[in-house]
Amino acid sequence: MFKRLAAYLEPAVEYKPRLPFPYVDLYNWMPSDGRVNFGDHLAEIVTRQVLALQGLSLDQQVSKSARLLAIGSVLQYSADDDHIWGTGWNGKVPEVMFKSRRLNLHAVRGPLTAEFLQRRGFAVPDIYGDPALLVPHLFSGRFTPNPSRDYVFVPNLHDLSILPPNTPHVILPLQGWNRVIEQILQAKLVLASSLHGLIIAEAYGIPARYVRLSQTEDPFKYNDYYLGSGRVEAELQFASSIDEGKEMGGMPGLRFDYRPLLNAFPYYLWD
Repeated sequence: MFKRLAAYLEPAVEYKPRLPFPYVDLYNWMPSDGRVNFGDHLAEIVTRQVLALQGLSLDQQVSKSARLLAIGSVLQYSADDDHIWGTGWNGKVPEVMFKSRRLNLHAVRGPLTAEFLQRRGFAVPDIYGDPALLVPHLFSGRFTPNPSRDYVFVPNLHDLSILPPNTPHVILPLQGWNRVIEQILQAKLVLASSLHGLIIAEAYGIPARYVRLSQTEDPFKYNDYYLGSGRVEAELQFASSIDEGKEMGGMPGLRFDYRPLLNAFPYYLWD
């Protein structure tokens, strides 16, 4: 645990622009070893598709440079004047990591993130949701549920090392985002310690349950997502093993209208 926290406290690397002209930079967290984690990579996939459907691109020149944070528990990486759309706080990092004093808040992942910001003097719009919930609408017709497996398990990146060998029905989160979604949609029940494994399943109407295999991830982000997508505190029950998750079945389903979240996207940054 202490090694993980120390990693969050390392000095920030000097920022180098990706393009030689003004553009909107999307913050996208990646593991330091170069792997691509499915849930975090969805930040770029979703943002690019939101823009593409309006004839826009992350790579186009704009009048004024800006930075956008979308999917992920990455508020600790925000800087003054950044734009926040569906981002959440990460409950496992020290609160001193959050240093921003001015943010453009368009939407946050859930009410727990909103409370975190409100305690620091921010006015937070009453618009919640993880942007990965938009995948069925942004990629209409591309992915179709095909319930041919009784269940699957999608582990969090940090739970991979503790999974027993030959654990059945595991979907590795280090595959391409499209392959992960295709495999999730083969299940009648999705069990996951990966937050975005749960989100994608529920976005497509598949029952899902959070399985807490370890103490690595703080419950904050899961509760923030559940409360931000229409559930209530009394419904926040997780399983402690895959077998228990199979017995419990899925959580109460989404009570979520995706349109306010999509409409809150800051298109105006692209002129």
